[in-house]
Amino acid sequence: MAATRRTESPRSKRNVILDAAVANFGSVGYEHTKWATVAKEVGIGQTALYHYFESKAHCLLTIMRMELTRYHERFEAAVEGSADAGSAFRAVIASAYDITETEALSARILLNHIDMLASPRSSEREEDERIRAREMVRVVENDWTDLLRRGMDSGEFPQRDEKELGRFVLGLINSVWSWYRPGGGRQLSEIAESVTDACVRLVH
Repeated sequence: MAATRRTESPRSKRNVILDAAVANFGSVGYEHTKWATVAKEVGIGQTALYHYFESKAHCLLTIMRMELTRYHERFEAAVEGSADAGSAFRAVIASAYDITETEALSARILLNHIDMLASPRSSEREEDERIRAREMVRVVENDWTDLLRRGMDSGEFPQRDEKELGRFVLGLINSVWSWYRPGGGRQLSEIAESVTDACVRLVH
């Protein structure tokens, strides 16, 4: 009886492609990564990549949208497990750094290419991902606005413009990805403590 050949589902292959793209975009840079290099690392022909992503830009926008979605999900989980706005505030910041090395690279990619979300794309599939990513940016900003407003209403935080303050806090949290490198001298847990202290001072 012939052995049954195991084939990888399209979704599984898509995830392998995304992992390879994140590793390359996050380490050597999106502009310096050749699409053919990703195909070679995954073990498929370059033409086969187009069954999953119609371009390198389409893949990049997908990575950005997925990272924003992960951030939102971590935010919701941190808030749900916290008794008050102050503890939720600290838990959310900690959750931003309680991530894998691959997720840290995704966060760097998002920070470096956030400007791509500003302009419409000529490709329908790229534009779809861009719109979805922009919507997730609004979701994440609203997460922070709602949390800060909750803290102000309860008297835990001084009254401020919660939308502007949320953007300041997000900018401080995300600034880490411009210099953090996995395996470097600073652990993410140490960075989380420093950033939390800075954000607490900013809010108060």
